[in-house]
Amino acid sequence: MKASKTTSGFWMLAVAMVCGLSLNTGCQVQVAGQTLPSPYYLMDDVQYFPAGSENKLANETAALKAEREEAKAAAAGMRR
Repeated sequence: MKASKTTSGFWMLAVAMVCGLSLNTGCQVQVAGQTLPSPYYLMDDVQYFPAGSENKLANETAALKAEREEAKAAAAGMRR
């Protein structure tokens, strides 16, 4: 039994559409623990987090410094 022209044309169109859709679909894939980017990673917005201060305990450091200065001032006041 021979396939008609319309049936073979339909299957060729279906295969072409599947191939086209598979090329235009982007997805992330995990391979060996790595997350590989989608084909659109160059068009994604950049998430930039500026570097913070190196001292993660800035408030505590400032409080300790103020306390030391108060202690020095109190010690200097008692000496006079």
